[in-house]
Amino acid sequence: MQARLGSVSQAEQLKMNEGIDLPEAISNAFSYAIREALLYVGQTAPNPPVGCVILDQQGKILAAAAHHEAGKLHAEALALRQCRVAGVWDKIHDVIVTLEPCNHIGRTPPCSESLLRTPARRIWVGVADPNPNVCGAGNERLRQGGKEVFLLRDLCGKKSLYWQKKCEDLIAPFIQSVTRGKAWITVKQALDVAGSMIPPIGKKTFTSFTSLCQAHQLRRGTEAIITGVNTIKEDNPSFTVRYVPDHPDRKRLLIICTKQQKPLEEIVPVNYIKNAEKNNFSLVTCSKIDNLPYLLHNHNILWGMVEGGPQLLQVIRQKKLWDEWLIFRKQNKGDDQLKLISNHLASPTRLLLSHFNFVDFSKRKEGTLCSLVS
Repeated sequence: MQARLGSVSQAEQLKMNEGIDLPEAISNAFSYAIREALLYVGQTAPNPPVGCVILDQQGKILAAAAHHEAGKLHAEALALRQCRVAGVWDKIHDVIVTLEPCNHIGRTPPCSESLLRTPARRIWVGVADPNPNVCGAGNERLRQGGKEVFLLRDLCGKKSLYWQKKCEDLIAPFIQSVTRGKAWITVKQALDVAGSMIPPIGKKTFTSFTSLCQAHQLRRGTEAIITGVNTIKEDNPSFTVRYVPDHPDRKRLLIICTKQQKPLEEIVPVNYIKNAEKNNFSLVTCSKIDNLPYLLHNHNILWGMVEGGPQLLQVIRQKKLWDEWLIFRKQNKGDDQLKLISNHLASPTRLLLSHFNFVDFSKRKEGTLCSLVS
C-alpha cells in the first residue's frame, strides 16, 4: 500500500513529538482553566462558562482568567489584560482555552483578533464552538493568522481525551441551548433510608450537612429553580443559596409548575411572591409542563434545577424532561449516598460537584442535619 504523500498536520506532528499525549504543562493548564471557569458557572448565561490560561515558553503560568458574565470581557481578553498589567506580554507563548475563541463581533470584540495581536505561538482549544453558525471560524482565523491551533479532539492521547470530556461537561447546557433550543434540566431528589422523600412527622430534615452544601453549590451553578405549587404552600422554601457564597447580586428565575391557568397571585400567597422578589427571583408559572425546557430557554436560561415534591418529579420522569437526576440518599451511618444519572455523556453536575471548594467542612458540627429544600 502506497504511503500518503503530503505535509504532516500540526496535530500529527504533536503526536509524534509528544508521545501521543498533551505536554504536562498544557494538561495542568487545562485543569487550571476549568477550575477558573467553574467559579462563574451560573452567572454567564446566555454565554457559556469559559476559562483561559496563558503560559510562557517554559510552561510557567503568566495569567489565568474566566468569563464572568454576559456583556463583560471574555476569558481570553481578561487573561491578556493580566499579562499587560504584569508586564509579561512579550513572554506569551501558549494560550489554553476551554472553548474555541470567538471570531464574531457581539457585545465584546472577537477574541481571535485579540490573540492574533499577541506573540503567542500555540493556541490549545478544549472544544470547538458548538454553535453551528460559528463552529470552527475562530480556529480557522487563528491558523490563517499564523498561529498553531490544537483542538483536543484531534489528539488521541489519554490526557487530551480526559480534558476534552471535562470541557464538554463544562458547557453541556450551552451545547444543548445552541443545538436544540432548550435548557438543561437537573432534578435534585433527597431520600431517607427507606427511600421516601417525606420527612418523619414533626421533622423537616433528614439529609446530611455535606449534602446540603453540595445542593447549595448546585443552586449556585444554575440560573433557575423549578418547583411545584404544593411545595411552596407546604414548605415555604426560599430557594436561596446558603452555606456556600453565591454570585454577587445574582438574579434567578423561579418556575412554578401548576395545572391552574390563573394569575400568579391567585396560585401562591402574595407574601411568598414578595419575599421571593426580595431574594432576587423573578417568578413565572408553567401550566404546560411539556414546554418547560423551551420556556427556560426563552428566558435565556442555560441550566435549571428541579426542587419539588414526588408528584412533580414523577411527571418530569414520565415525560422525560430531565437531563440529569441527582439523588441524595440518607444512610444509617455516615454521609448520604450520592447518585447521579445522566441522559448524556456529558455531565455539568458531576464536574461542578467534583470541585467542591466553597466551604470548609471542618467547621460543621457533628450530627448536624439539614433539609435540602428549605
